[in-house]
Amino acid sequence: MRFPQLPLFTLVLSISKVLAIGGPTCLSFASTQYAITTQDTPATIWIDSSDWPGVHRAALDLQNDLEKVTGKRPVVLNITLSTGASADELPGTPDTVGSIPIVIGTLGKSNLINLAAQLNPSLNTTFGSIRGKWEAGISEVVKNFIPGVGTAYAIVGSDKRGTIYGIYDLLEQAGVSPWYWWADVPYKKHSEIYALSNVTCSHGSPSVKYRGIFLNDEQPALTDWAWAKYSNGTASDRPPFNRFFFSTIFELLLRLKANYLWPPMWNSAFGVDDPLNQFTADYFGIVMGTSHQEPMLRSSPVEWFMLGSGPWNWDQNKANLTQFWIDGVKRGGPYESIYTIGMRGTGDLPLDEDGNIDLLQRIVAGQREILSSTLSKPAETIPQLWCLYSEVKGYYDRGMRVPDDVILLWPDDNWGNIRRLPAHDERNRTGGTGVYYHFDFVGPPRDNKWGNAHAFEKHHHQLELAYAHGADKIWIVNVGDLKPHEISIDFFMSYAWNTTYWSKDNLDKYRNQWALREFGSEQQAPTIADILKRYTRLNFRVKAENTNSTTYSLINYREAETVQAEWDKLVDLSTQVFNALPEEYHPAYFELIHHPVTAGRTTQALYITAGLNQLYASQARSRTNTMADTAVELFEHDADIRDEYHSLLDGKWDHMMSQTHLGYYYWQQPMMDTMPSITRVQKRQTALPGPMRLNVEGSAGAWPGDNSNQCSQGYNCPPPSVPPITPYSPIQSRYFEISAGGPTAFDWTATVTGAPWLHLSETGGHISDPSTVQRVYMTVDWSAVPKGTAQTATIALKPSTGQSTSVTIIANSVVVPGDFHGFVEDNGVVSIQTEHWSRETAVDGVHWEVLPGYGKNLSAISPQIVVDSRWAAGSGPSVEYDFYTFNSKGGNVTVTVFSSPSLNTYPGHPLMYGVAVDSGAPVAIQPIPVDTPTGGFPAMWNGIVPEEIVRTYTTHVAGPGKHTLKLYAMEIGFVTEKVVIETATGAVPYSYLGPPESIVV
Repeated sequence: MRFPQLPLFTLVLSISKVLAIGGPTCLSFASTQYAITTQDTPATIWIDSSDWPGVHRAALDLQNDLEKVTGKRPVVLNITLSTGASADELPGTPDTVGSIPIVIGTLGKSNLINLAAQLNPSLNTTFGSIRGKWEAGISEVVKNFIPGVGTAYAIVGSDKRGTIYGIYDLLEQAGVSPWYWWADVPYKKHSEIYALSNVTCSHGSPSVKYRGIFLNDEQPALTDWAWAKYSNGTASDRPPFNRFFFSTIFELLLRLKANYLWPPMWNSAFGVDDPLNQFTADYFGIVMGTSHQEPMLRSSPVEWFMLGSGPWNWDQNKANLTQFWIDGVKRGGPYESIYTIGMRGTGDLPLDEDGNIDLLQRIVAGQREILSSTLSKPAETIPQLWCLYSEVKGYYDRGMRVPDDVILLWPDDNWGNIRRLPAHDERNRTGGTGVYYHFDFVGPPRDNKWGNAHAFEKHHHQLELAYAHGADKIWIVNVGDLKPHEISIDFFMSYAWNTTYWSKDNLDKYRNQWALREFGSEQQAPTIADILKRYTRLNFRVKAENTNSTTYSLINYREAETVQAEWDKLVDLSTQVFNALPEEYHPAYFELIHHPVTAGRTTQALYITAGLNQLYASQARSRTNTMADTAVELFEHDADIRDEYHSLLDGKWDHMMSQTHLGYYYWQQPMMDTMPSITRVQKRQTALPGPMRLNVEGSAGAWPGDNSNQCSQGYNCPPPSVPPITPYSPIQSRYFEISAGGPTAFDWTATVTGAPWLHLSETGGHISDPSTVQRVYMTVDWSAVPKGTAQTATIALKPSTGQSTSVTIIANSVVVPGDFHGFVEDNGVVSIQTEHWSRETAVDGVHWEVLPGYGKNLSAISPQIVVDSRWAAGSGPSVEYDFYTFNSKGGNVTVTVFSSPSLNTYPGHPLMYGVAVDSGAPVAIQPIPVDTPTGGFPAMWNGIVPEEIVRTYTTHVAGPGKHTLKLYAMEIGFVTEKVVIETATGAVPYSYLGPPESIVV
């Protein structure tokens, strides 16, 4: 694929702002009192030789990156001081006239920092705020830092990562994106960098202690890419996930302020593939673990198949398993590690069919004995986790427990919905609790591996729930191949680092800061952020793996064409930005923005086009063949976009977008991308009634002639009518289409008699070839329709050859009382976006709050997250919606609540809400049944998760007139996006997104 070249406009990158995300700014590129580097003077970096190796390695990154930013290579002074050194041991100050040095050190490790505190007692107060804390740090200008140095820019950490994060924070502020290598984001160039003297870039301990990623489901993309980039032609039966590969991962994690990694499990044995892998992780400063189903820091199944002996069965093969695990503990013992305990069956399957709790408890006891004896310290002092994934959650639900010091790691449902929140008694565990989250998943109901289809709004809300309930020890996210999840990973780590900084109300700020950091243009950053927001929402609505040709309605509410138009506008906008950015930014922009936009649009257009092809074939429209040709072009274009990605930067990312995504037949990925089915009609044949085909809005039928969708019997059906239109219809027009039913060209005319209130956009036309289609819009002049009446008009349609037909439209001029304010029914439907309430009432200080941008449409609402708040139906916080109806189903209405597929996260308290109409008694609704006793999902899960919506239905007494719908909170965590009230049987036809919002008066 080549980018469309829209007219270029000049863009000059004017970067006056520091580019770090989510924290204070300590640097400036405009002259201030304290220069770090000037046009004439390179930066100087001081570091003590006694400091951590990982700190020294990060300091070299600082040197190399600042050279790329400023064009001048910094001088590094690696100072050797003795413990308890005096000022006499300090080297002379280098000639850095006009600038101050960067001094780097770790409390308790760097003799230089220890000496500074000794000679400058005020620093003890400064350092005291971080001393003894986990991964805390201070970066600031310090006057009289040390004799021979004078004023310095000090980067001081409470521990090695506290210091390392300070180094990378400086680089991020200076214009180096954490994604400079993994997403090819260019260095921002600055000839001078200054330190602000009145700002401290301090950071305390992070919100979440261990923050990491899980590389998983790594075939085909990541595995094939690693083969190409790291094998060096050596023969092996496993991909080269070696220290050179992992070094890029470790550095990325540290730049993102992460600290934890689960390595690939299906094609990798981390500790065996390269004997230096674990050493390298520790050298960088990364805590290593293994996945939810790989015990004792050993790969399973790969490493067991390589080195194990006998069956993967504790009772039958205890001795060999024990030795296997002892060897893993010995290997990881010298390094920072978290040991996964427990045991699942081989291949990420249940351990046994019966859920033997006694067996698993014996295994855990054996593993803790191995840890204690092998490492010669009490097991409770060794970091361990027990992941309650799938059937293991069932063990826990049925009473199994592990020692209090073990971290309980609660998984989501594999689709981003938190499955369990820590109960009150679980929040006091010494080991604490955490979250295993998913951006990638392989398994039923459908794989989720291709594209960035993740909405920050949902992830923020679910993770906020977890953190509020004390799940703050580990957050680890399954990221598949890592690419294309860069942006989602970035946000996940930023939020895990400081949960107080990002709220539901400032996620747009995050996107803007991210766009500015990556692309450096204050002019373009808001547009790029908007594109990011829009494409992730469009992808989130329905992931590519779950899309088919009829996902979006082809005939109701103009849904499919509206969605397609959203994608088309987004592609045009993204192309404009691409063309405007300097060429050096093109690879990064393509990877992070333009590829997901163009690939997402192409996938969606392919399925919609294939759906129209099938629909047109059933309607005897010659345009069927045009749609078939277009579908083939889109299918090939999908491959073109992939190949364009693979050709970037001389093939740097070849294979990385090779994940199949088209043509799923069941949950597992297809072995090849498959085009959706298409049909062709005989292009030399004319439809039996003649060459004119008439199709009307809201119907899959076709006229003249017979069609199974015209009426129930499918033949001898009357001419069509379109859905009635009222002054309160959200779409204030109806349409019909004239197209070809064969190779013969023809003219047509449309005649309206006796209905001066009806206007047609066209009253005739010429169908010149089989691909031509003409759409005629019918609009109503409501001033010409007597109020309170329903007027009928018939449009006679006559072709120059073949049968004639007609279309009927009704203009129903319904009237709403002047004193009413609220939503008004249209043709039996009231549709409401839940943020548009009429009134809201708090209880116990808890309100409903809007979640901007959440979900598939406008937004969502949810009760404030106040832990352990719950109410009976009708007694909790409420929102009310006033609405007016003209119809009723025997004096009743049906209310459909569209809610997020949130789970019953709190034991003993299923997620519920209450609903009532007018003075009727509130009805308590539990949208989702509780999990099965074995830890499985309720039967309905496979149906609602791919759609990202669960619909619940209630019936209420309500005749025509004014009414009020009331929603009551019963549990924290319930999220609802839309409410649809049906007042006439069958009034709500199928649509994926639900009816458009009703008119408010």
